[in-house]
Amino acid sequence: MNLNATLFAQLVVFFILAWFTMQFVWPPIVKALDERAKKIADGLAAAERGKQDLELATKRSTDALREGKEKAAELIANAEKRGAQLIEEAKLSAKTEADRIVAGAKAEIEQEAVRAKEQLREQVSALVVKGAEQILRREINAQAHSDILATIKQDL
Repeated sequence: MNLNATLFAQLVVFFILAWFTMQFVWPPIVKALDERAKKIADGLAAAERGKQDLELATKRSTDALREGKEKAAELIANAEKRGAQLIEEAKLSAKTEADRIVAGAKAEIEQEAVRAKEQLREQVSALVVKGAEQILRREINAQAHSDILATIKQDL
């Protein structure tokens, strides 16, 4: 019968221990486990939010990069267009300036030609007067006249 009393005593001690454990030991352990589970869940949620934020930031940076490339391409196209315009304006300006210089040179050449003709007329008239003077000083002779005219022709 000792076995029954021992078994009964052990059973009472077991229930007291179980009650004590359930009352004083188990709640802090459950609370610690719940806090740990909450921390893990919060960490997972934060990781998920971080992942979404990373995807969003990646998308924004990709969009910003694409937009920057488009703006750069647009600026380059505008710069090339403006460069072409400047070249055309420079060509037009150079052509206008060249035409002006050519017109000035032509006018100067015409003036020089007029001056040369004037000088030539003066020289011819001087030679004619000189020839006439020589003809008149000599006696009127056909041979002398033809010699004088040949000399005048050579001078011209």
